[in-house]
Amino acid sequence: MNQSPVPATASGSPAASPASPGLGDTTAEESNGQSDTPKHAGTSRSRWTARSSGATNSDAAPGRPGGPQPGRYLSSRGLSGRALEGHRWIARPSEAYAAQALKERLIGGVQSWRDYPASLRLWFWLIPILTAILGGILRFFRLDAPHSLVFDETYYVKDAYSYVVSGYERSWPANANDSFIAGNPNVLLNTPEYVVHPPVGKWMIAFGMWLFGGDNPFGWRFSAALAGTLTVFLVSLIALKLFRSHTLGAVAGLLLAIDGHHLVLSRTSLLDVFLALWILAAFGALLMDRDDGRRRLASRLAAQAAASPGGRPTPTQLVTGPWLGMRWWRLAAGLCLGLAVGTKWSALFFVAAFGIMTVLWDLNARRIAGIRSWFSAGIIKDGLPAFVTIIPIAALTYVATWTGWFLSKDAYYRQWAATNPAPGWDWLPNSVRSLAHYHLEAYKFHQGLSSDHPYESSPWTWLIMGRPTSFFYQTPKQGTPGCVVETCSSAILPVGNPVVWWGGTIALVILLFWWAGRRDWRAGAILAGVAAGYLPWFMYPERTMFIFYAVSFEPFLVLGLTYVLGLVLGRSRDPVWRRRSGLYIVALVLVLAVLATAFFYPVLTAEVISYQEWRMRMWMPSWI
Repeated sequence: MNQSPVPATASGSPAASPASPGLGDTTAEESNGQSDTPKHAGTSRSRWTARSSGATNSDAAPGRPGGPQPGRYLSSRGLSGRALEGHRWIARPSEAYAAQALKERLIGGVQSWRDYPASLRLWFWLIPILTAILGGILRFFRLDAPHSLVFDETYYVKDAYSYVVSGYERSWPANANDSFIAGNPNVLLNTPEYVVHPPVGKWMIAFGMWLFGGDNPFGWRFSAALAGTLTVFLVSLIALKLFRSHTLGAVAGLLLAIDGHHLVLSRTSLLDVFLALWILAAFGALLMDRDDGRRRLASRLAAQAAASPGGRPTPTQLVTGPWLGMRWWRLAAGLCLGLAVGTKWSALFFVAAFGIMTVLWDLNARRIAGIRSWFSAGIIKDGLPAFVTIIPIAALTYVATWTGWFLSKDAYYRQWAATNPAPGWDWLPNSVRSLAHYHLEAYKFHQGLSSDHPYESSPWTWLIMGRPTSFFYQTPKQGTPGCVVETCSSAILPVGNPVVWWGGTIALVILLFWWAGRRDWRAGAILAGVAAGYLPWFMYPERTMFIFYAVSFEPFLVLGLTYVLGLVLGRSRDPVWRRRSGLYIVALVLVLAVLATAFFYPVLTAEVISYQEWRMRMWMPSWI
């Protein structure tokens, strides 16, 4: 019994045949394979060996650098004619439950940036840094133009200045915008202002104003540009982690850096770019936790196996598997999610989606490792700890973001509980009851927000950029700087790069098939991010909505397009003609994306151009 074979390949997985799809250049194909949507351990192409070990398909394909050496595994029989020749499908239990074999089965040979060859380790960090530098240049150049409050900056910038002065929102006189633009923001009134969004995004705007002053556009837009630049860095780093391809890491960072929609939101002090930053940071933390949890599972199972006479965990130990202890990356994810909800309440949908996603990852890890009761064990030993780790820290973080409101005496609704007794709830501090009432009133406001707006747009039109929101438009007269013709235009229109958005929309359809058919966990993770940021808006058809809400899930749209471009690139062991053809297609897509950004750049950054040049860039009547 102790010598019964255990299914394995060079990466510990029988999941992917040589025909399975690959992504990217030298290492991406090794990470392609099964989804983290659990299925029964006794069902798969490896059913004939699964019962002997309890382990089945992993999410790694064969050929991963650093895998077990040839000859380590026994060869299976009767597999000729199924494109499976050369696979090492079976391992002895004493080998299969060794720490390294378990890690390769659960994670793969490339488990961190340190596992890359020395010549590539530096590029693992240089690529995100370089794409972030490009994104930063585009975002900070002429950041002070236009010298006026743009669109909803009239609310958030002035609220942020209130934070700098008093720690909570205060009211402004009727002519406040003129004073603010003239460099005299200190015209605050002493009465509190009623606002319906949490404080985090406004505190971040206030940080830039604290550094560079609240009397100039650079100061009040600095934090938005910094957040947008950091988002570019993170999306490139996450692409490297997901696809294990330097090429695709650069592609993802470049596409987000040059996209017009993200560029405009990064140059304007609205809340949505801060929301996107914290959501993406939470996703990255959960990716780190995924590998960390699998390393712990491998190490603890291997320790149990080493302590057993047969070189494998006992049947009792394999019923539920070990506890994995404190997951620190989940604490980081909870912190980021709390800050995301503290920016906009729509982040609550990401909390739910990411929570389900990380538990599914853990369920599948126990299944792959050979845990027999992997579902119940995953719920009890992974799911419940995930809940009590992420949710409380997110909730505490969210409450902490209201510190300025708590410390004040006359912020809006701050003293509501003192004049509104609540029998049965009087055990709660007045400040807590007042804050709860504030939230109830804000929720009612959002539910009833249905007033018409000339630039409102339905979520049905977001992916095709049906109705971009005009942030700014002026018609400078001839003779003003930059205007040499009779009629000129200066506009800020957050229109997305057509290559990124229309290509990304097509990519989402392909990802659906790849997730359902190939069970690739990366496709599922990307789709979860898009779904959490996009689908909930369809539940509120009567609400006034704008297309720039989509920036919260735009990084995942970029990752989806990058995924499909990785399929086009092919795998390193594909024929040369196949790789060259894929490279040409991907290069063409990137060139078209760069040219599209260059074409639309004037209407993204309020450059003064002729009216005819502006009109030439309005590709759809709904863009005007």
